[in-house]
Amino acid sequence: MLHANIGEDHVTGDMVGGEGGLQVRGQLGRNLTFGLLEVLGRSIVVGEYRGRAFPTEAELVKLHGVSRSVTREAVKMLGAKGLLGARPKQGTFVQPDEQWNLFDTDVLRWLLERKSSIVLLRRFNELRIGVEPQAAWLAAQRATADQRAAIAAGLVRMHDAEMGDDDTLDADIAFHVAILRASNNPFFVQFREVVSTALRTSIRFTNRISGRSASIADHAAVADAIQAGDAAAARAAMAKLIDDVLQLIERDADQRE
Repeated sequence: MLHANIGEDHVTGDMVGGEGGLQVRGQLGRNLTFGLLEVLGRSIVVGEYRGRAFPTEAELVKLHGVSRSVTREAVKMLGAKGLLGARPKQGTFVQPDEQWNLFDTDVLRWLLERKSSIVLLRRFNELRIGVEPQAAWLAAQRATADQRAAIAAGLVRMHDAEMGDDDTLDADIAFHVAILRASNNPFFVQFREVVSTALRTSIRFTNRISGRSASIADHAAVADAIQAGDAAAARAAMAKLIDDVLQLIERDADQRE
């Protein structure tokens, strides 16, 4: 994994771009590499560079008031995310969408900010329905006592959130992440960051169009099946839960057309 040179990133570091540059640097935040990464990554994903060349290193330095080393590091990190490529004599360019790493949480977060995010939400939940029911099936068979307790705690948090004593989003995400962990499959466990990132948008969207928060009863059906060790019931209950989300998204998409 690439890491920024923190010592050079701080606002008290190199003075590039004069007073205007300092103003831009202030907008980037205290860590300039990650601030520039955020600004450029979002701009790429929302289509700001579609149909035009990506700025040169010198242009980025002048525009954002940062050093060449900060710029190079940010560009390198965007390359690792699949957003940028480089060729001799051609320089740096924006990669086609299909080259982007959709499992990178920054890329996913930026994608969800696009106007077409309804399509991405549908695709994301199609992926979930291929993963989470199987994770629930595995959790019913493999979960440790502590992992079962974490699933139960997630459901309690969802109850508390209904009463205004917890955050609805955080509680729902904690429940789903607990099940991924309880699958004890390292690939499913690593999927938790993608789920956490995308669920923040997905849950807000489905809650808005349904006019209510997630069904506690539907989540309880998953949890009860896992606690009972009923793998088939756990898988079916999780599949129903996500299929209901997909149906909400489809209905909303139909109404927009």
